[in-house]
Formats: sequence, C-alpha cells, structure tokens
Amino acid sequence: MPRHFMKICKPAISAVALTVLAGCASLSPDGNTADISQLTKGRTGGVDASSSVALARDPQARQDAVSERLKNPITAEAAVHIALLNNPSLEASMATLGISDADRVQAGRLPNPHFSIGRFVEGDIREIERILRFDVIGILTLPWRAKWQGQQHELAKLQAAQDVVKLATATRKAWINAVAAQQTALYMADVKEAAEAGGELARRMARVGNWSKYQQAREQVFLADATAQLARAEQTNFSEREKLIRLMGLWGAQIQFTLAERLPDLPKTVTEMPDVEARAMRERLDVRSAMAESGYVADQLGFKNVTGYLDGMTLEVTRSTLFNNATGMREARNGLAVELPLPIFDWGGARNARAQAMYLQSAARVRDMAVKARSEAREAYHGYRTAYDLARHYRDEIVPLRKFINDELVLRYNGMLASVWELLADKRSQVMSINSAIEAQRDFWLAEADLQTVLTGTSPGGLSGMKASAGGMGAETAAAH
Repeated sequence: MPRHFMKICKPAISAVALTVLAGCASLSPDGNTADISQLTKGRTGGVDASSSVALARDPQARQDAVSERLKNPITAEAAVHIALLNNPSLEASMATLGISDADRVQAGRLPNPHFSIGRFVEGDIREIERILRFDVIGILTLPWRAKWQGQQHELAKLQAAQDVVKLATATRKAWINAVAAQQTALYMADVKEAAEAGGELARRMARVGNWSKYQQAREQVFLADATAQLARAEQTNFSEREKLIRLMGLWGAQIQFTLAERLPDLPKTVTEMPDVEARAMRERLDVRSAMAESGYVADQLGFKNVTGYLDGMTLEVTRSTLFNNATGMREARNGLAVELPLPIFDWGGARNARAQAMYLQSAARVRDMAVKARSEAREAYHGYRTAYDLARHYRDEIVPLRKFINDELVLRYNGMLASVWELLADKRSQVMSINSAIEAQRDFWLAEADLQTVLTGTSPGGLSGMKASAGGMGAETAAAH
C-alpha cells in the first residue's frame, strides 16, 4: 500500500486496534454447560444436571449412559437423568443458547471496512480512485453493543436454565403419574378378579335356585363396572407411560424399560416454610430474568437516545491518482469524507417512543411476575400441606381401618359368622380405599414437585390439584354393595 495512503489510514487503524483489544470475546469452550449447571443447582429435585447436560453433547456417551440406566427399574431420579441427557427439546434449547453465544462473540467483533476502487477516463486523463469506508458509529459504540449482546446472552442462559428446570419437573411428575397409574391398574385387576369370583358364585347359586335373578344381576353389574374401570385404568397406565417416554426421548427397544413398582413413602414430617413468598422472589429464575431484562432495556433506552441521530455515520479515506497519458504527468490526491444522515423526515420521535414503551413494558412484566410468583408460592405451599395431610390421613387412618375390618371379617367367615358375599364386598371396598390412598400419595408428590419449581425455578403453569378418584365404583354399584 502506498506510503501516503498509510499515513491517512494510521489514525483510523490505531482506533480500530484499541477497540479490538477492548472488545475481544471468544465462544464458551464448554457450550455454557458450567453456567447452566450453576444456575440449576438445587432446582432439579436433587438431580445434578451438570453431568447430564455435559454428556448430552457427545452422542455416543449419551446413548451409553441412557442404555446403562435403562437396565434397572426406572426411579424418579433416573428418569430425570435420562430426560436431561436425551430430550430433543432440551437439546434444541441448548443449541439456541449456542446461537446466543455466537451472537455475543459476533457483537464484539469490529464491523468490516468497505473497500472500493474505480477507474475513470476522460481523453488522455485517467483517474484511479480507491476508497476505504469505516462505520464510525459501529466502531465507537462497539463496547456498548458488545455489552448489550452479553446481557442478551445472560438472559438466554436464564431461559435455558428454566428449560432445564421445567423438563426436570415435568419428567418427575410424569414418572409419579406413570407409577401411580401402574399401581392403580394392578389393584383394579384385583377388583375385577373379585368381581368375577362373585359373579360366578352368583350364577351357580341362581342356577340351583338359592338366589334370585335380582341378586344375580347386582353381581353381574358390579362385574361389568369393574371390567370398564379396569379398561380405563389400563388406558391411563399406557397413556402416562407414553408421556414419560416422550419426555425421556426414548424409542425402539428403549421403551421396554421397567418402572419402579411403587411410589416413595411419605416423609415423616412436612417442611415448614413461613417465607415462601420471599424465597420465591429471591430464588426464582424467571423473576431474576424479568428484573435483569428490565435493567437491560433501560440501558438500551439510553443508548438509543445518544446514537439516534448519528446512526449510520461513516468515515471515508480516499486516495485518487490522476494519469495524463499525453504528458506522462502523475498526480495523487488524498482526502477524508464523513457521511451522516440528515434528520429531515425522521427526527427519531417514533424510535424514542418505541424505546420508552419497551421500557414501560419490561417494568410492567416485572410487576406482573412478582404478583404471579407470590401467588403461586402461596398456592403451591397450601396444596403441598393439604396433599400431605390427606395422604397421611389415608395412610394412618383409612387403610389401617380397612385392613382391620377385613381381618375381622376373615375371622368371622372362618367361624361361619359371615357369608362369602360379605367377604367379597369388603375385599372390593378395601381395594378401592387402597386405590384412593395411592392417588393421595401421588397428589402429594406432584404437589411437592410443583412447590420446588415454584420456589426456585419458574412458573409450572397449572399447579397440580388433588384429583377425584379415578378408580371409584359407579354410584349405582356403590349403593348396591
């Protein structure tokens, strides 16, 4: 490059070099997994997400880890581990985080200068013009733009962490529903077996004239209802298992896994949380994200106000050489040019109004998130306590009483003081009580998962409420027996 041209470009090159050194950035070597693991620590139900998220980046290691866990009956923790390793939606979320990381690094890079060269001929005179154009505003505001994109990347990490927490919670709840549905289906099979025994006995007694058609019909309708209830329970079992399979990202031979046989026992005591609202405001990731976003939008508002009129300003370094073919004369000219838009039609009022509205919008979102977080924390804790009390009531009161009644009735039957019909009817009632106890236990663990998510992670959407018994007998049959 000619010496004169270097003299012209030297100040611009020096400024560029200083900005490069100030705005240097590189991609995260681990794909931001360390940051995500730190953000989700203690928020995934006791499961360490760091190893799962890191392994998910290696397809072969991921498949080996999934296959190893599928060899044993799937517990809630194993299901969450598999989901964090193998769920395609989470993989897409982490890829989105990688895109944000690339945008962050790109924002710290200087805008490329534009070089143009032109050749002009007039008679014997020939002119060659060389122009090097720099985006002045892009260079001067590079640290600010890099900071803003870094803030956007922090928001992206908070969003990815929320996705991890949501997946862990959804998988744990799907496992709870699947195991409870499996237990319910097994008990409903016992109900149907008892109904078949009663129906066969009623048929034989009616055939020999010891029972009326009315009494036989009562047993038959119970058998028909038990058959329908078993079909519903088996369908629910299949559906809940498939939901768990989808969350764990399994297919093919992998879906032939074995679930744990039963839900975990209730804890001995319930956790007292007098500060649920304060804890939710302090620890929830979505609250942190909303507050950070509002602060970032405020910074961006100031940036727009400062650079609004100068946006698009460029600097041109020009060197033009004239050649006169007739005389052999050669003449060089150097120059600088600054280009900036004229605010004739657009004075930036709409742009500033938009930035102001975006700030007001972000502030309103923070207030809305605070109201929602406090309410959800109160509701989730109340549901957690109520579900625990109800599950303990079934465990300590109803199920033991049903067992005592059944034991007493067996003694009376052995002493010929009770009929086989009383024994069969009591067996059916006992199984129904056990099914209700399973559902109460299921509702507690669902409420516990919701509470942990509400306090430390994000909004779980619809909180799990206590459901009516799905395995109860029809009103007509219950009245008859």
